[in-house]
Amino acid sequence: MSIRFKKFCAAMPLAASLALVAPMAMAQDAAPVADLVAAVDIPHQKFTLDNGLTVIVHEDRKAPIVAVSVWYDVGSKHEPKGKTGYAHLFEHIMFNGSAAAPGDYFNYTSRIGATDLNGTTWLDRTNYFQTVPKAALEAALFLEADRMGNLLPAIDQDKLTNQIGVVQNEKRQGDNQPYGLVSYRQTELLFPEGHPYAHDTIGSLEDLQAASLDDMRNWFIDHYGPNNAILVLAGDINTAEARPLVEKYFGSIARGKDVAPVSAPIPTLDAPVKEVMYDKVPTTRIYRNWVVPGLTDPDYTAVRAGTSILGGLSSSRLDNVLVREEQLAVGVSSFVLPFVSGSLLQISVDVKPGVDVDLVGKRLDEILADLLENGPSADEVSRVATNEAANRISGLEQVGGFGGKAVALASGELFANDSNYYKTELQRLAALTPDTIRTAMNKWLSRPVVEIRVEPGEREAYKEVAAAEEQSSDKQVDPDYSALPEIGEVTNVDFPDVETATLSNGIKVYFAETNAVPTVRVAVNFDIGSAADPADKSGLHGLVTAMLDEGTTTRTSIQIAETEERLGANVSVGGGLDDSTVSVRAVTPNLGPALDLLADVIKNPAFDSGELERVRQQQLTRIAGENRQPVGLALRNLPPLIYGEEHPYGKPLTGTGDPAVVSSLTRDDLLNFHSAWMRPEKAEIFVVGDVKLDNVIPMLEQRFGAWAPEGEAAPDKNLDAKIPAQEGRIIVINQPNSPQSLIFAGQVLNAKGTDDLFALQASNEALGGDFLSRINFDLRETKGWSYGSRTILQRPDDRVPFIVFAPVQTDKTGPSVAAIVDNVKDFIGDKGVTPEELERIIDGNIRQLPGSYEQSSAVLGQLRADVRFGRDFDYAEKLASRYRGLDAKQLDAAMREAINPDGFTWVIVGDAAKVAPQLEELGIPVEYRGYTPEAKDSESASD
Repeated sequence: MSIRFKKFCAAMPLAASLALVAPMAMAQDAAPVADLVAAVDIPHQKFTLDNGLTVIVHEDRKAPIVAVSVWYDVGSKHEPKGKTGYAHLFEHIMFNGSAAAPGDYFNYTSRIGATDLNGTTWLDRTNYFQTVPKAALEAALFLEADRMGNLLPAIDQDKLTNQIGVVQNEKRQGDNQPYGLVSYRQTELLFPEGHPYAHDTIGSLEDLQAASLDDMRNWFIDHYGPNNAILVLAGDINTAEARPLVEKYFGSIARGKDVAPVSAPIPTLDAPVKEVMYDKVPTTRIYRNWVVPGLTDPDYTAVRAGTSILGGLSSSRLDNVLVREEQLAVGVSSFVLPFVSGSLLQISVDVKPGVDVDLVGKRLDEILADLLENGPSADEVSRVATNEAANRISGLEQVGGFGGKAVALASGELFANDSNYYKTELQRLAALTPDTIRTAMNKWLSRPVVEIRVEPGEREAYKEVAAAEEQSSDKQVDPDYSALPEIGEVTNVDFPDVETATLSNGIKVYFAETNAVPTVRVAVNFDIGSAADPADKSGLHGLVTAMLDEGTTTRTSIQIAETEERLGANVSVGGGLDDSTVSVRAVTPNLGPALDLLADVIKNPAFDSGELERVRQQQLTRIAGENRQPVGLALRNLPPLIYGEEHPYGKPLTGTGDPAVVSSLTRDDLLNFHSAWMRPEKAEIFVVGDVKLDNVIPMLEQRFGAWAPEGEAAPDKNLDAKIPAQEGRIIVINQPNSPQSLIFAGQVLNAKGTDDLFALQASNEALGGDFLSRINFDLRETKGWSYGSRTILQRPDDRVPFIVFAPVQTDKTGPSVAAIVDNVKDFIGDKGVTPEELERIIDGNIRQLPGSYEQSSAVLGQLRADVRFGRDFDYAEKLASRYRGLDAKQLDAAMREAINPDGFTWVIVGDAAKVAPQLEELGIPVEYRGYTPEAKDSESASD
């Protein structure tokens, strides 16, 4: 086994011990955190090439895949004044092709079947990662080595100009969110001018615009040598196999410049700083910020734990006092962002609308002062440590990606010069005491604080720059696969065997065993979603599901949260249009008591009147937030436009409902809805994880087998409401001073989500569903107008919506709509799927299969989908043959039959005064909300 977990029962294997214990005995005390921590081991070997490249190899044979992760010791802290954002901009350049692999990097990674791939930049590092089938490992190493050693010949002005536009739009997209400008001010106030951490990684629009080709070439020369990098290979490989391959592809790369360490001392303010900002936000948010120790400092673990106790745990002090008991706030958070030379501690409180903000600030400070003076309880320390250890164990199920084992090894090596540093962190966590936390918190949080208050109002005018030069499509470089190492035969995915059982009351159980880590996921699925809301009770389903884990007839909401934390378990409630799921993830030794909690939440919600008023206000605040956020506005406004207001799908896709209705819902409404819909005959149970079916069925039988329905069941959902004709039109929702426009379009198709949409989904990959799709590549990689655009096929039970999503820079709103329409019309016209697109869809998807079910969460998702769509349980194993059976005619016909761009309904959220003139040229009827073009024209004429 790839990652060793010592047995929690020393006398016998865990599965055998469970089999000999009666189900009731499983409701035992939680496993000690020290046992959880001691169970984690990532065995690995390390070597260094002559050119200085550090290589770490971890063997994990659970699937024929290998994570390839390259970490460079360079981040935004290395940027000099006037060149902010360059580290991140260069990360983008690294995906634009190298000497032997010209064209977009994703052409190659798609071809070899890479999953979990991306690149990220932060203050202290830049990393690039992908997980590939073992048969494609040489190709992945070739690509990484070529951009490490041979990027310079491929960098040109066209690529730089394009990526400047892309990154600027990435920044605008983040800035366009409520509270989206706060982080810039926090950084400016916390760090003195000239400090390496004194600017955000994304950089400024002005500095990005000024980036030159020489800047990018010098950045590469100065920072991207092999001696400044760490390569981690984790998966179906050992050191004997890895070393010759690494030598072959990386050994000839010349050593780069030695990079001098960056001096970044932890700053302490001379005095507290207070500031008020204004933004289009649903409620006032209070921030408290400090700079605290770096991530390798012994105090860091204690400060992070104390911060979680204050406002990070579900049962945190701020949650319990400000949100649950005194109901002065609708949300709180407290966390530490870890950096090498000093971390950022943030506390935030969203004030309940109508409550005195000064009072809330005063109570926040009093709660913090109490923690500093008296420290946490032993139970709080145990809960935070158990919760953290369980999360770490769950994350190590993955070899690569954003948080898997490769990340643990690489980050330890880079930041602490110790690839085993994850063990040090966990050991410090297990050794925490109330006194160590109290001492560390007092040491660091008794220093002057930055206090920022963001109040509802108009934000300052957004400081724009001239748009980057538009790039024409003929400047794009085609990929050249001639130098790419041959990809061997990719082993088909081996999906876990699925077993089924039925409880005494008829509930079906679907089970798949995975044993990469000692965790189990249990999901109870109900045939109910927001579409089940009665016509006059929009938001009822959302309020019911929000209330499920807020108290039962025997547990308060605080007790539920504390029980989760003691067990290292996570109970979650989610829902969509047609289904709802209540699930728990638990470490295997704590599965019994975790199931006790899950069953209690599902069967015995109290819907306490006091908790109801609190959760109601939270839902109303979420709705208010959606009405101030571009995506929220689009998700709320598009469904009734395309489905009609009478259709069950014609409600806000957010599921939060109508604020007037939510304000009037009663406890009886919730009780009746729960009784009618969340019943045993409407339930299915899915179990995936490190346990045997014979062991888990008695546990489920005890908790759910005798569950009997009460009252009358709800009738089947009625989805027969007439859907209006799909006519082309544009609705503009005015958001003055927006740095971007969000383009959202939709059309209801003549197909149901339960139909076989395989060919249509594959066709959508070429049109807009993939990074390399025509729409995204045109708007992002060719024109630089968007950070990312896509088309989406949602799959509700009934009629399917086809959705277009494209955040674009404001001055390109109209041209972007035109470009999308042109791409769609070309695609369904005489420019259908090309041979290159077909090959990418077939080969890429087949080669991705081995890496697609590495995690139990993915297995669970596939299992639930197979049941929902009535598919065989070996469906995943048959996908390769289905892809091989596709041809261009099938894909073209599927999309041509499905969509008509002349019937798209467009919702555009942005500054109407700036986009209106652009839309006039499109020839599509336009309706404005919150803006009157005639009035604006009159003002201009009078001037």
